[in-house]
Amino acid sequence: MNKIYLDNAATTPLAEEVIDAMVNTMKMNFGNPSSTHSFGQEAKILIENVRRQLADYLHVTPAEIIFTSCGTESNNMIIKSSVEHLGVERIISSPLEHKCVSESILDMKNRKGVEVVYIRPNEKGDIDLNKLEELLKSSDKKTLVSLMHANNEIGNIVDIKKIAELCKANNALYHSDTVKTMAHMKFDFSDIPVDFASCSAHKFHGPKGVGFAFIRKSTGLKGIITGGPQERSLRAGTENVAGIVGLGKALELCINNMEAYADHIREIKKYAIEQLSAKVPNIKFNGRSGEMENSVDSVLSALLPYKDPLIGLQLDMKGIAISQGSACSSGASKPSMVMMMVLTEDEMEHCTPLRISFSHMTTKADIDALAEALAEISKDFAIEKTNVEHR
Repeated sequence: MNKIYLDNAATTPLAEEVIDAMVNTMKMNFGNPSSTHSFGQEAKILIENVRRQLADYLHVTPAEIIFTSCGTESNNMIIKSSVEHLGVERIISSPLEHKCVSESILDMKNRKGVEVVYIRPNEKGDIDLNKLEELLKSSDKKTLVSLMHANNEIGNIVDIKKIAELCKANNALYHSDTVKTMAHMKFDFSDIPVDFASCSAHKFHGPKGVGFAFIRKSTGLKGIITGGPQERSLRAGTENVAGIVGLGKALELCINNMEAYADHIREIKKYAIEQLSAKVPNIKFNGRSGEMENSVDSVLSALLPYKDPLIGLQLDMKGIAISQGSACSSGASKPSMVMMMVLTEDEMEHCTPLRISFSHMTTKADIDALAEALAEISKDFAIEKTNVEHR
């Protein structure tokens, strides 16, 4: 069976060049980067080269890049340390955030008594920035705003620069979960006054288990993992040298091919919308994922016009991998908060959401196979519905 992977929002396949770079590092640069001898210093140089590479990409200083294990760790560190060490008393966020952000905020509310204010999105999943400005002006409490750059389930993009400028004008800190967009878009943090951002390498064909946090020096944020002086004393523990090298190689490939990758993925998304619309009667697309503007090209959130909780398994049996929501919420017995925000009660009760996500490796043949499989499943549901109606 030819297997088709359409769950790139959960993780992406490693690029061959990334694998080669990591294997070579594990063979040749096994030293501990904190060691003073040549073995350790050779490993240290590799880490610092990637740090400078990231700093150049974001237009920041190398000291503002802190390597972590993933976006989840970065988000936890930023949110919790903002409360613990920077005196944040209020957090403004939305119900659309990734679970690692929402759970970190809830933890600070329960343990530290932080006031939490949520901006409810509209039916398209958009955040009202006028409401954000009202909230920022409504309190003198030290405030952290945490709003992700692009949603991992419905693909909606927010105006990260405008949010950052609103926060700066109102003396608030701004944290953006940029896991979905980092290495897929151009960033200039010398022009965008965001204070904190997060990244996971496995979202752009790098390895799992490595990411980074951007922490602007002027914030004075401190680490929450204590021990040795690694990562400017912001994240103790021996660095994942091979993982960091893999992150750097993946970033290099994405930067060098950014326009070509983006053009290909955009064409694939457009083709998917056309084919699914033609093959599956009454299919809808959630949030702004069905649009070619204001949404990341790699995510398409579809809504099937019938209830089929086993759709993921049915497609998997046909060799097609998709997701019925965020990978971090897989196995949950209820829909994600994101789906609860953008779907009506009737849609929640009678329809089936699924997330299809692409990479530059996705082909039109992959989309054809998915459209045919969904057409077949949908036909079976239509026949079953007809039989029930005539009983």
